[in-house]
Amino acid sequence: MKKLTLIFTAIIILILSACAPSQNKEGESFFAMDTYMQAEVYGDRQTVNDIKAEIERLDKKLSSVNPESEIYKLNKSGSLELDGESAELIKRSVELCGFTDGNLDITVYPVVEKWGFIDKNYKIPTQSELDSLLKNVDYKKITVNGDTAVVPNGMKLDLGAVAKGYAADKSRGILSKSGVKSAILNLGGTVLAYGKKPNGENWKVGITDPENNENYMGVLECADKTVVTSGNYERYFESGGKRYCHIINPKTGCPADNGVTSVTVISPDGTKNDALSTALFVMGAQNASEFIKNKCGDMDFIILTADKKAYITKGIEDSFSLKNSEYEITVV
Repeated sequence: MKKLTLIFTAIIILILSACAPSQNKEGESFFAMDTYMQAEVYGDRQTVNDIKAEIERLDKKLSSVNPESEIYKLNKSGSLELDGESAELIKRSVELCGFTDGNLDITVYPVVEKWGFIDKNYKIPTQSELDSLLKNVDYKKITVNGDTAVVPNGMKLDLGAVAKGYAADKSRGILSKSGVKSAILNLGGTVLAYGKKPNGENWKVGITDPENNENYMGVLECADKTVVTSGNYERYFESGGKRYCHIINPKTGCPADNGVTSVTVISPDGTKNDALSTALFVMGAQNASEFIKNKCGDMDFIILTADKKAYITKGIEDSFSLKNSEYEITVV
């Protein structure tokens, strides 16, 4: 009998210093992109309103389930002339799929549907069902000519693996134009630490402990970074005593099951961070470590495993502090 677990949307806990000045602080909590979000801006109210409106616009535009969105219409029609923004984001997403050697694939959506992670009617597909669906999982078949995108028959694309990171990038642009110097946004596991705190200190971002997602296993100090985490505790179901998480390996059609419990990516590029957090989770700790060394020298990472190992990059060795002594840190 399948046991449905609670879905936890808060995968990164913000630790806001009590000594930070509260003057001119404006905040807003809202629901978008299937998760709860929070924005705290040390500036005027209009900036917060603009960020919320922008994220809601992107949610409506990029959703794979909203019949009014461009992505939904593209999946339905197979070919659609998009506006420039959507076309560019699809092109970049395809490039990121290639960059990750296909460990991220934006066409895996029908497989995700089959497992029930979209309508929450969870089930374990048969191997024949997966084999049939996997024939149509191939990001290389998505084409964008000008602003016209083409999705071959039998395929669907989904931008969920980049949407929140992209929303963080767009929010950064709004903050920059507004003249705001300090802000912290939690977009459901995608944290934008904009500037520093008003008192000049770095922001502190807590990294959730996958074994107890009401607590954090470590704290990262950072400024002007986007911190994106993908974990096996975000959305999952249990059947026969086994946990099946929502992160699907596009090469097998099955939920990733390689000992990795959480991947955090840190850099100013939210869109790329979002894509890599999924791809590295699929790769597994050893392959992800090699990938990072060879292709991601300008980014930092935290990879957690079920056997309580924490693999971190050298760039954050001095800014990451362990709070759960059960974890063993290895610098990669």
